[in-house]
Amino acid sequence: MMFQLLYPRTLFTAATLLLSAGIAGRPVLSQADDSTFKNDPVALVRDASYNELKPGKAPRYRYQLRKTDEKGTTVKEIIETPDGDVARLLSRDDKPITGDALQAETDRLNNLFAHPEIQARRHKKEQEDSGHADNFIKLLPDAFLYEYHGVVDGAKGPAYRLTFVPNPKFVPPNREAEVYHGMAGELWIDVREKRMVRFDAHIIQDVDFGWGIVGRLFKGGTIQVEQEDVGDGRWEAISMKLNLTIKILMVKTMLMRTTEITSDFVPVPPNTDYKGAIAILKSLPPPMQ
Repeated sequence: MMFQLLYPRTLFTAATLLLSAGIAGRPVLSQADDSTFKNDPVALVRDASYNELKPGKAPRYRYQLRKTDEKGTTVKEIIETPDGDVARLLSRDDKPITGDALQAETDRLNNLFAHPEIQARRHKKEQEDSGHADNFIKLLPDAFLYEYHGVVDGAKGPAYRLTFVPNPKFVPPNREAEVYHGMAGELWIDVREKRMVRFDAHIIQDVDFGWGIVGRLFKGGTIQVEQEDVGDGRWEAISMKLNLTIKILMVKTMLMRTTEITSDFVPVPPNTDYKGAIAILKSLPPPMQ
């Protein structure tokens, strides 16, 4: 789901929302309603939000995640299971892991296999992150004012292009949601599927999280997320780029320069649990030197 990459699985924020009632149960508008979007673009955003949040029936997937940050570049093979995701590190800085690093990864997977409670804790954290991402999407129709700019060529077909600025009437439901008052940018929505395909935001003013107690997000940062159908009607964020300056607890300032790319999505057999995923990952062929 879009914005899922912004959390460590695979980082946005939000907690409990009172706005979800305005989205749930809305019908999906057809392409014949395009004229409505020109006069009321928030209707398009509400329909796209509904489509992002409605339960899906697509299979779980195996895919690769390439992440680049201040520590370098890693590539991981990830398998989704009912017990949560399981990952194996494949390379670091475009060099396959070998020797002690490869043995350490094997030992980590063996330990995970032997201790289900570790996977249970990881799964709980993934569910919390997914809930945060869902809550961000629930806020989109109300947090911003939108302007319709017609149809553009998206990566996988035509998309509606909207621009957005903070809605001065929006009251954040929690501390973390205060960040919406400092964002402006573009939102692209797929014409045929009414799904969000591009979110491109700029931080237009410094924003304090939690009245300055928790931290501050500084003006000038950017957030870009792209999403597409990866198969069987399953939409996933395939690209996320963060360029942010954040002060944590109003003490430590940190630069967040992160790019995450997901690719090579392949369905996983429905009966694959986390231990089965570990077996698959351990059976991968040795890395090429």
